[in-house]
Amino acid sequence: MVTFDKHWHHLEGDEVAALLSVDPKAGLDQFETEQRSKRYGENVITGKRVKTPFERFMLQFHQPLVYILVVAGLVTAILGEWVDSSVIMAVVLVNALVGYFQEAKALKALQSLSASMRVEALVLRAGEQVRLPASALVPGDVVLLRSGDKVPADMRVFSERELRIDESTLTGESVPVEKNAAPSPKDAVLADRHCMAYAGTLVSYGQGRGVVVGTGNYTEIGRISGLIDSADELETPLTRKIAKFSHMLLIAILILAAVTMVLGLIRSEPLEEMFMAAVALAVGAIPEGLPAAVTIILAMGVSRMAGRKAVIRKLPAVETLGGTTVICSDKTGTLTENQMTVQSVYSGGTLFDVSGIGYGSEGEVTAREGVDARESQALAECLRAGLLCNDARIRSRDGQLYVEGDPTEGALVVAAAKLGMTLETEAPQRPRIDELPFESEWRYMATLHETGDGAVVYMKGAVEKILECCSGAMMADGSNGPLDADGIIEVQRTLAAQGLRVLALARNILPGKERLKREKACMGMEFLGLQGMIDPPREEAVKAVAACQKAGVKVKMITGDHALTAEAIGKMLGLRGTSCTLGEDCPILTGSDIAELSDKQLIERVADVPVFARVSPEQKLRLVMALQARGEVCAMTGDGVNDAPALKQADIGIAMGINGTEVAKEASDMILTDDNFATITAAVEEGRGVYANLIKFIAWTLPTNAGEGLVILTAILFQTALPILPVQILWINMTTAVCLGMTLAFEPKEPGIMDRPPHKPDRPILDRVVLRRIGMVSLMLLLFAFGLFKWELLSGASPEKARTIAVNVFVVIEAFYLFNARSFRRSPFELGLGTNLWVVGGFALMMVLQLLFTYLPFMNNLFSTAPIGLFDWVKIALCGMVVFLIVEYDKRRVGSDV
Repeated sequence: MVTFDKHWHHLEGDEVAALLSVDPKAGLDQFETEQRSKRYGENVITGKRVKTPFERFMLQFHQPLVYILVVAGLVTAILGEWVDSSVIMAVVLVNALVGYFQEAKALKALQSLSASMRVEALVLRAGEQVRLPASALVPGDVVLLRSGDKVPADMRVFSERELRIDESTLTGESVPVEKNAAPSPKDAVLADRHCMAYAGTLVSYGQGRGVVVGTGNYTEIGRISGLIDSADELETPLTRKIAKFSHMLLIAILILAAVTMVLGLIRSEPLEEMFMAAVALAVGAIPEGLPAAVTIILAMGVSRMAGRKAVIRKLPAVETLGGTTVICSDKTGTLTENQMTVQSVYSGGTLFDVSGIGYGSEGEVTAREGVDARESQALAECLRAGLLCNDARIRSRDGQLYVEGDPTEGALVVAAAKLGMTLETEAPQRPRIDELPFESEWRYMATLHETGDGAVVYMKGAVEKILECCSGAMMADGSNGPLDADGIIEVQRTLAAQGLRVLALARNILPGKERLKREKACMGMEFLGLQGMIDPPREEAVKAVAACQKAGVKVKMITGDHALTAEAIGKMLGLRGTSCTLGEDCPILTGSDIAELSDKQLIERVADVPVFARVSPEQKLRLVMALQARGEVCAMTGDGVNDAPALKQADIGIAMGINGTEVAKEASDMILTDDNFATITAAVEEGRGVYANLIKFIAWTLPTNAGEGLVILTAILFQTALPILPVQILWINMTTAVCLGMTLAFEPKEPGIMDRPPHKPDRPILDRVVLRRIGMVSLMLLLFAFGLFKWELLSGASPEKARTIAVNVFVVIEAFYLFNARSFRRSPFELGLGTNLWVVGGFALMMVLQLLFTYLPFMNNLFSTAPIGLFDWVKIALCGMVVFLIVEYDKRRVGSDV
């Protein structure tokens, strides 16, 4: 019976075939495939049961603030206030619908994984080649791979011809991996198993044949599917804080309502009156507009981020960005250009620098020792060799340059263009007449080109192999000189230590045009030089990393690429750990290192390490969990299937919109439409602005609720009539929330918002300064509203007029306090009234509504109000001005870091 836990990459090809009971030359017969199909099922990925749309919709109501709103709706319905009850229930429904549609696509990662395997495969069965759906494959099937094929299952390769597979979506490797049939070490990490081909990866070049060793959930991509299932669906810091705040608020409201009932019963007050008073207190203390305001402010953040090329898939992710303390970023395409670029050339005994990045020809070649690059014949011939011994082409699509072929060869084409050499000009002068393609056994590629009086062989490949073929070296003046192999090896090591991938180039001038043969090609070559290339960092990413670190957000690079390359890119980006400063050699951990660390040891080490290389999908997940165990709010970027588990586990998963796989996108909370790390920095800035506006709204709205509750409670304690009725409380809460509070959603970001450290995850949603200000404004509302209410009654006014004045006191003070709430640090005059005209418009609209509330007979009948005089308005306006001035004085005396 076939088992899936074998170290297939460590076994010889014949041993693998024997274990799987298959003849590599004939494949499985029909009877055996039918038996195995019954035993192992289809080659598709199955996941755990997902919630139905109805279940997901109902879960939108499962939060404390919604419970409070439902209670408020039921209470107002009991009171017979059907309009108010309908409004509250409508708010609940709108919140649920917005949340449902924002998260409707959150669980499609597994479907995307399955879709990625819906391909066809060329299979050898009973000695015949047949094309079958990938889902029909079983362990033991012999599959033939061709350039352009998607690998249909996990396979052990047992024969190949120049087979190269793009495994970037699975391992993060930036260039296609050369495959061979030789076994790999038993402890080799996924990216170093050169005899394996994995489901979902793409054959970029060559041919191969292998035997299926894993299907469906037993493939590497299936295992990642299991990791996605096992990753926790985390609450965001905002949802955690609001849930805690809502629980506390709910308990406080119930306690106050119960105290009100008990006090009344002790005083032998009528039960019905005490029940109505308790209901009024509860309705007053419930912030009906808070859930809607949170949703709208977050939605505004979504809109702003979309304008900065960051698409938010889940609303709370907007705020989470503002609290992010560490960003774990993939390297290729996010921090780097994802375009291999030659940066150094060693030729004629001189080291040259090549400027410019990517596949554009902008840039130049300059010598470090003052030599004129255009006068070095060795340099010109070295670049010409890279251009002609090459199968890649630079193409343009939709205004974007891309390489058609191997990215490494594309870099050689671009390097030659920077010295003025192109295929259009060089190929006609030296047309290719023969070639020896690259093979892993020989480790070089050679091409034969016709010249006027003979032919020339150009060769490129591994440095050690090319040096074996060379008997001399070209000097700067074009003459042939002695070969300094040791010196060349030393230069190669220097370039490799900088993270550069180094290729050697050579030539041989032939008198005739006979075809190339392997046994003769590697003889008498003339060494031309070395070309060192790397996928360079984006210039804007370097600035963005610096901005993040200045803002107190740590940046860590997690990649499947080689350690030397990762370390070099990390230095270029200026990455540093908590215990090292810029310019120091910071520690780097590889996948092998991580495998040897316990969870406790990893949690201790993870803060000090800025770069992680050769990391597997499970290890990415472990790194995110280790950071979260330290209390970090973790953002994780990625584009490949291998990134999906960590994207889902992170507090905010960030996928690439251009080069990202559908699996990564569906597992994420945010998608970058430009695949640029700098966009994350912009999104963090927007997130901080959203968080600040949320706190401003909460700090603005809670004094109203607390003041209403205090007024009701004071009236009960002094056994006097209620200054405001439940229906009037609902008017205050709903109209001020819409007309006044919502305008804070449009408040622009304050200057210097990225110069502050991120707000701590364990910090309560309201700090001590904000709580004190809420308490101060609440007490002033109590003092002015209750005081004027009693003054009017003592002056002989009707209860309706006295209550109208009390209601207007609440609204006007909230309107003046709105200008205070625009900043916890600066005055509204310092911010400028014109920076948020919504506040001015909201103030004006609210005053119009209050005039209608006060003077329209229909409103008087509905809300039990009465018209008031001009002097009454003067008293009310003075109350608002006093509150405004006291709060402004308090700002100058005590600041806040919100």
